[in-house]
Amino acid sequence: MTSVTWPRVLAWRMRRQFLDRPDAASAVDVARRLGGVQAQVASAAELAVAVRRASPEAGEAARALRDERALVKTWAMRGTLHLLPADAAAAYLALCGTARHWEKPSWQKAFGATPADLEAIAAAAARALADGAVLTREELTRAVVEETGSAHLAEVLGSGWGTLLKPLAWWGVLCHGPARGNRVTFVSPQARLPGWTGLPPADEAARTVVRAYLGAHGPATPDMFDNWLMRKANRKKDVRSWFAALDGELCTVEVDGEPMYLLAEHRDELLDTGPAAPVRLLGAFDQYVLGAGTGATYLIPAERRGEVSRTAGWISPVVLHEGRVAGVWRFEDGDATVTTWEHVPPAPLGAELARVRALAA
Repeated sequence: MTSVTWPRVLAWRMRRQFLDRPDAASAVDVARRLGGVQAQVASAAELAVAVRRASPEAGEAARALRDERALVKTWAMRGTLHLLPADAAAAYLALCGTARHWEKPSWQKAFGATPADLEAIAAAAARALADGAVLTREELTRAVVEETGSAHLAEVLGSGWGTLLKPLAWWGVLCHGPARGNRVTFVSPQARLPGWTGLPPADEAARTVVRAYLGAHGPATPDMFDNWLMRKANRKKDVRSWFAALDGELCTVEVDGEPMYLLAEHRDELLDTGPAAPVRLLGAFDQYVLGAGTGATYLIPAERRGEVSRTAGWISPVVLHEGRVAGVWRFEDGDATVTTWEHVPPAPLGAELARVRALAA
């Protein structure tokens, strides 16, 4: 069996994710290659695109989302907002929906909604968003409550956390529409996305999503994939079957002694990968970190995890040194504050700070 080390894997991931060479063609290209760009914070999503482009343009992601409709903003992996390629979004949503956490008694008790309630809400939302309607959260909540009589769920429906709306996103009922001032709106993906044909079966969706994941975040195990997808919420046998369906397209490599899967077409490229770029700065919620997970000690020292994964789900901007997270950083009032926990060469760090400062301006 082919054996590689984590430093080689991280160098390869940096190359695949347009970090070693920031040469992505567009915001859509970035989202497609990374398996989505987290968009909880719009400025972080824009920076994730910009650091991967040789000649970035301000607001690229927003234009691809708003004007071109080549990207869609919706709840996806781990229940968080992502920008997804419009023509692949249905596969990601279908796979996220397989977790079905709303069927758990603990979830129903916490939020006061049953699976039957969700089905009624979904039907009402679909009717409210028919014919291309664009509704704010408040307007959608009012329409759903009026039709279903579920006044007891109005507060949860109107919550910014989107607890009851996330399953509707995964069922293909709604996605985010164009902002109305500072208010979020929702639309039907059928009306919003060119070529939308509904959700594919889970096995078919898995082929798209597993391939995308391994192409950016491999080599990896099924457990790593499920942690990225829905924090290990799926049944292990289902996840194993998704990988098994790609049997002819995968190869196995050992990473520091642990067997992992990789797309066979990438094996030679992985083996030929040289050292990683010495220093890169990534913004908050970057997919390079999220794809591995903040619990990955090969990427983030265990004793430093709390500095990267902070309270309320905030993922800090990070300093990469030869592919590993070696510190965190932030810009405040035009000044950069960098905290590193190992030696990072000052010259490339200074050059990278200057590059990212210009991108984040």
